[in-house]
Amino acid sequence: MVGWFWDRMVGASAWDTLFLEKSIRMRPLSVVFHVMPFVLTMTASAQIDSSDFKQADQFRIEIMRRGTAYENLHVLCKQAGPRISGSPAAQKAVELTAAMLRTAGADTVYLQPCLVPRWVRGPKETGKLVLSNGKEIPLAVTSLGNTDGTGPNGLRAPVVEVGSFDELERLGSNVLSGKIVFFNFLMNPEYVETFRAYGECSPYRTRGASRAVKHGAVAMLVRSLATNTDGHPHTGTQMYADSLPRIPALAISTEDADKLSDLLRQRMVKSVYLKNQCKLYPDVESYNVVGELRGGKYADEFITVGGHLDAWDLGEGAHDDGAGCVHSIEVLRTFKALGIQPNRTLRVVMFMNEENGLRGATKYAELAEQKQEKHLFALESDAGGFSPRGFTLDMNEASRRKVQSWLPVFEPLNVHYLRAGGGGADINPLKKFGAGLAGLRPDPQRYFDLHHAATDVFEQVNKRELHLGAVAMTLLVYLVDKYGL
Repeated sequence: MVGWFWDRMVGASAWDTLFLEKSIRMRPLSVVFHVMPFVLTMTASAQIDSSDFKQADQFRIEIMRRGTAYENLHVLCKQAGPRISGSPAAQKAVELTAAMLRTAGADTVYLQPCLVPRWVRGPKETGKLVLSNGKEIPLAVTSLGNTDGTGPNGLRAPVVEVGSFDELERLGSNVLSGKIVFFNFLMNPEYVETFRAYGECSPYRTRGASRAVKHGAVAMLVRSLATNTDGHPHTGTQMYADSLPRIPALAISTEDADKLSDLLRQRMVKSVYLKNQCKLYPDVESYNVVGELRGGKYADEFITVGGHLDAWDLGEGAHDDGAGCVHSIEVLRTFKALGIQPNRTLRVVMFMNEENGLRGATKYAELAEQKQEKHLFALESDAGGFSPRGFTLDMNEASRRKVQSWLPVFEPLNVHYLRAGGGGADINPLKKFGAGLAGLRPDPQRYFDLHHAATDVFEQVNKRELHLGAVAMTLLVYLVDKYGL
């Protein structure tokens, strides 16, 4: 899967990098998908007409006046809170969103069991910079997901700043053995589309520890993947190579990364002390949460809409990805509230374990294969609750051009593009069924100020922006259901 995604990245649009880190974590499925042929009997022309503009207005009025996404997000963030897979909070989130789907009017709500990793952060991490004069300066650090800990006594070692993997290889074991490797690779501020910068940085977080340990490093520090400069470190998953030792891997806030880099240039740093006590336990059972609105004419074909229910344990996962969950529930609620029975069965899915395993996505696809389900289309929201700007489309060229012809009906919502790009990590396995995929693309400028940090909380979400995203998603689902692909 890693090779597949990196091949996609070469020359790809900037928005494709949204799912770089998430897609490379996906484990290859053990099943071979049976691609279902679709016989799409069109009930209307692929050309939009005046009724579609009127329907778009109805969606906008319903959601902006009576939408429940914002209130649902408040419940999810404040009652479940940080909900890393395998935790009691994640189970609480399962129960809360199942109740939300019932309240929204789903015909059926059920849970799909799946085994997920259970990683526990342990006590708050400690980081200290020890200067040559003996002075100690605290560092804002946080453990990366799935990392091992230093143990209760911590570790102290000299630190070497590295700006790239090429530099790491040039320095080699003679310089790095017994040291803490500090990857200080900045998110490029020149890019308007911030996910492009994130895609360039993420390999240092996900693979840096195993690259560093080859040269005898005893721990890894990585600059937080953030577009702003502040004192909040950002976590995220990292992946150990099976054949190599596992060293502690932590992120440092952008503010302290700049401080550490400056003091290293001045040759004032003696060592860095790190202490964390993380542990990865055996897998535990968790669930995808699924709600369905039964289709009419083509009830045995499915349109999947979803987000991921788990979130990192520092904040409340409001933008990543509580917003995507409540967006998806709102699509179903709006169809039900307006008395619209879809032609195809609308299935809303809260995927579990996107952040550090993608087990929910894998299980959803495995069960779909076992049941030989027909999947026409899947839409994911996993880029925050900011104002919607467009959708990226992962489908064959003919289908993409068809969807792009619908752009005029989106433009009154300030949704200005429907272009080629990735769909989403959780829905990506459905491509094997021949399903067309799409991803909601909100404005990206502030997302990485909050992403995977303690600041990703409900208070950072604007109700109007969140609900506009739900309007855009509902409209796209409606048009795909009406006209097919």
